Amino acid sequence: MNSYKKIISIILVSAVAFSCEEDILETIPQDRLSSEIFWKTEGDAIAAANGMYSLLGDEDNPGWRYMGMDAYSDIAHWVLQWRAESAVEKHTYDASNNVIVDEYGYYYDLVQVTSSFLENVDLVESLDAALNTRLKAEARTLRAFAYINLVMLYGDVPLVTTTLTAKEARSVTRTPTSEIWNFVSTELSESAADLPLHGEVEQGRITRGAAYGLLARAMLYAGDFSAARTAAQNVIDLGVHTIHPSYAELFDYAGESSSEIIFARQHAQNIAPHSVFDFLTPNSLYTQTCDIVPTKSIVDAYLVQSTGLPIDDPSSGFDPFDPYADRDPRLHHSILISGDILPNGEVLNTIPGSGTTDDISITAENVTPTGFYVQKYLSYSDWLLRFNGGVNLIYLRYAEVLLTYAEASIEMNNIDQTVLDAINQLRGRADVNMPLVTTTDQTELREIVRRERMVELAFEGHRLFDIRRWGIGQDVIPGTLRGMTYEDPNSPGTLVTAELTGYVKEFDPSRHYLWPIPFTEIELNENLTQNPGF
Repeated sequence: MNSYKKIISIILVSAVAFSCEEDILETIPQDRLSSEIFWKTEGDAIAAANGMYSLLGDEDNPGWRYMGMDAYSDIAHWVLQWRAESAVEKHTYDASNNVIVDEYGYYYDLVQVTSSFLENVDLVESLDAALNTRLKAEARTLRAFAYINLVMLYGDVPLVTTTLTAKEARSVTRTPTSEIWNFVSTELSESAADLPLHGEVEQGRITRGAAYGLLARAMLYAGDFSAARTAAQNVIDLGVHTIHPSYAELFDYAGESSSEIIFARQHAQNIAPHSVFDFLTPNSLYTQTCDIVPTKSIVDAYLVQSTGLPIDDPSSGFDPFDPYADRDPRLHHSILISGDILPNGEVLNTIPGSGTTDDISITAENVTPTGFYVQKYLSYSDWLLRFNGGVNLIYLRYAEVLLTYAEASIEMNNIDQTVLDAINQLRGRADVNMPLVTTTDQTELREIVRRERMVELAFEGHRLFDIRRWGIGQDVIPGTLRGMTYEDPNSPGTLVTAELTGYVKEFDPSRHYLWPIPFTEIELNENLTQNPGF
């Protein structure tokens, strides 16, 4: 067990010093440890810093805030149709939806915790100056991370950099997105200079690569392609991050120490476990627990391996009667399909009439209606420990940085061999081995890099923001939920595509590129305005 996982056990104690009430912009937390007894020693400062990290994700089931975000896009689906998450997926939500409210509060919790740390850490007079500087940089980076997500979800939001009294919280106003991007850029640029390189601190802590990588992400989201390219180049120039040779290993215990992983939420069995296995598990392994499943959109996005062409290209060699053969291996590393071997040694069979508990035609709540389950992060070694998983969840990896470098360069029409190399490093993994990209045409490369992001980063929480910044929501989201195409058992030679005809997704471009500001926040603060359409 690495040293960072050993200190996870003190996070819950240190987090008490930073716990916040449900509406983060309402008050300063009332149960924070007083400076009369805390903020005295170096140990206090480190414990408080660890407490900031403890807020990342969701302690018990981080899947809700991680791969679950992709189920609000076109590539995944929330199985339980009666939940608030389903309304968000279908775009039938309003400003009182629990998901809309909870995400807003969650990221402002992180803003307040990190701001509180920055306000108080100097009280530790004996703290080594270099450590003080580093911990502050970690806090500033985590706060910037929160604002990246807030802006992409809600647009203009209050830019808060100090802890607030109840009166102050009820008078804040929304800050223009452009100002928040400027703030994020400054915070991450300045923090990067004060942070160590990968391998110089405990695994899991913010490093220089994480700050620059998040800056590259933020600037790409902001549409500042020059700044995004520069930040990505800064990560590349560090020389400490490389593409892991095995895509599959990255999302299991074997890949946890890979230099490709730049920033991840640390978990450990028995100390800081999660229930991701339960969140993703096929119904035949554990009944009525699976929450999200892949859709036809993501499965169809994987190219034919031998030709490197999309399956709808007549020259691709795609065989609709053997649809998963000769496909980009990342399909099989990311998605469970009918015929795959499950952790219990049984064969997954989702075909209607198969008689299995994964048969898509049965009515049990948590059975996949698409015929697919998520493979990524479904560590088979956790099969008998579904509530005690310890695989770290990745927030940022080098593959994303390379894709950011490539996309920013393409949008600037600054295309050279380095752009092709960035994409081809991902395709050249030993267990991927896809045909290398050779075209330098801007239009073709734009399509290639967008598809590459879709399949490379599937179920890592990126797709919703990509859809928003590319403005393609109305093209990819509306319609009925569709799943696998299979040969009808009752009519050999006839292909059928699974479709949940009663489940229709909407998308209105005039209102659905942003979530509404939660109704509870506007009710408490008359200075907050609402997003269009709500």
